Amino acid sequence: MVTKIEARALTRERLLDAANELFYGEGVQTVGIDRVIEHAGVAKASLYKAFGNKEGLVCAYLERRFERRKEQIARTLTRFRTPREQLLGVFDALGEVFTDPQFNGCAFARASAEANQDSAIRKVADDYRAWLRDLLTELAAASGYTDPETLGRQLLQLYDGAEQSARLDRDPSAATTARAAATALLNAAPLVAAAPTGQ
Repeated sequence: MVTKIEARALTRERLLDAANELFYGEGVQTVGIDRVIEHAGVAKASLYKAFGNKEGLVCAYLERRFERRKEQIARTLTRFRTPREQLLGVFDALGEVFTDPQFNGCAFARASAEANQDSAIRKVADDYRAWLRDLLTELAAASGYTDPETLGRQLLQLYDGAEQSARLDRDPSAATTARAAATALLNAAPLVAAAPTGQ
């Protein structure tokens, strides 16, 4: 027998699955609460109990995508040994996203573009961006580059450009192009000089 807690968790997942399909496919503002509820096959009160309001649901939908993106990148990076290889591996992870037939651009960019300036939705998008920038910066630092912060920002711009190109140009090979540009960038970036060995 399903407990009340299990039933609530199931309802929450159904709402998130419906939100993910509809919000990501059609846009946060285009899709109303009633469509999400109908698609999930749950009572209207369930949504308000679980998320409070539509903004709460949108935030939860983005937070789930954020967690899944982190997991997907982490899985991909286990294939690489060195931090430099992992830096380039981030673009391989992005390429996997582009091959999904449902790929429809960056969920965070799309949702935050439709949100008010002070919306909690923008905070979730900002958190995702900060995490991605920090990951690239940390890997650049671990690779021994002299200015990992600048390199991290430059790599993030290549990442963003690949996402835009993949969506707007319908070009799944955009991640490969961005990876090649990232390789050239890393080859040109100065490394910290090795410490002199003792006499």
